[in-house]
Amino acid sequence: MPSKRPPRLTGALCAMLLTLGACANGDADKGGPQTPEVGYVTVAAAAVPITSELGGRTVAFETSEVRPQVTGLIRKRLFTEGSFVRAGQPLFQIDASLYRAAVAEAEANLASARANAMGAEEKAKRYEPLAKMQAIAEQDYTDALAAARVARAAVAQNAAALDTARINLRYTTITAPIGGRIGRSLATPGALVSATQADPLAIVQRLDPIYVDIQQSAAELTALRRSLANGRTQPGSTAVRLRLEDGSDYALPGTVEFSEVTVNEATGTVTLRARFPNPNGVLLPGMFVTALFEQAVEPDAMLVPQPAVQRDFDGSAFVYVVGKDNKAQRRKIVTERTAGANWVVSSGLKPGERVITQGLGNLRSGAAVRPVPAASAQKVGAAGGKAAKGE
Repeated sequence: MPSKRPPRLTGALCAMLLTLGACANGDADKGGPQTPEVGYVTVAAAAVPITSELGGRTVAFETSEVRPQVTGLIRKRLFTEGSFVRAGQPLFQIDASLYRAAVAEAEANLASARANAMGAEEKAKRYEPLAKMQAIAEQDYTDALAAARVARAAVAQNAAALDTARINLRYTTITAPIGGRIGRSLATPGALVSATQADPLAIVQRLDPIYVDIQQSAAELTALRRSLANGRTQPGSTAVRLRLEDGSDYALPGTVEFSEVTVNEATGTVTLRARFPNPNGVLLPGMFVTALFEQAVEPDAMLVPQPAVQRDFDGSAFVYVVGKDNKAQRRKIVTERTAGANWVVSSGLKPGERVITQGLGNLRSGAAVRPVPAASAQKVGAAGGKAAKGE
């Protein structure tokens, strides 16, 4: 015959069972600790250019000072200040009266010398047969022959004097030595100029193309050459880009042409010269610019997104990588420069390793993680747990 339990005991047992069931359901809802999801990128060796940003100044491709080569008064200025002039174009006119007279005098002297030479040569010709017949003394013939030769030399001398006079007359018209843009006139009509004066009359500059003289530290250049010699880097491109003083970029690229072979003792720098086209005259001599060019290429460097790189208390860089069994590993790296949005890592990583770039907030070395590619949609940290539950 079944025993009857007291009603109070039966009610207590039911309440206990209901409480245990509710607790079990609550623990099931909360679940255990979840593995954090992190985004990663796979690093690979790549050729990364070493870009240099160096200051420089623009220099005219050709510069010529317009100077007088004879003495005289300036009668006319034959150009417009600030305009473009061509090579050989007349710029100033010096009073040519004295030089025209000098040419006329030299022409007369040459004509006189030629007449004397003709008479001396004829006399020598007449004396030659007479000397052979001993009708005259041999010395007379010798003297006549020498006189004819002196007369011919006088003709050459006077011809040279005439050429000099004509050159001086031509120099009274001062022409442009090169083509380019001419500056302001430093002499006015009525001014007395001479071939020995210190100041030029004007300056002509050729600005298309134009040079940019770039200053680089001798220590940096030496380190670069040593790196090229060791094979750690390869020669880069000779193409150069310019950034102007207002921060804008110059539209046309240039080319590095040569490097000086001496170091400036005052600044410790070496001058590199680049050549740029300047068809619109945007670049003017003396402008300060910034040159950007790839001096070398690091062939086996690795790029890591900047958010992945962190700094320790001593300033050293480190990243987290996805290690064995999907556990985060803290890895020290060596990086000295950036390339765009990435750090260039020279040591500390191997090709194929997965560097964590997202979900770094509470990450610790040795912690288990669930890695996904950084480009895919992710649920990182606590927010990810809520998203999984649809909260």
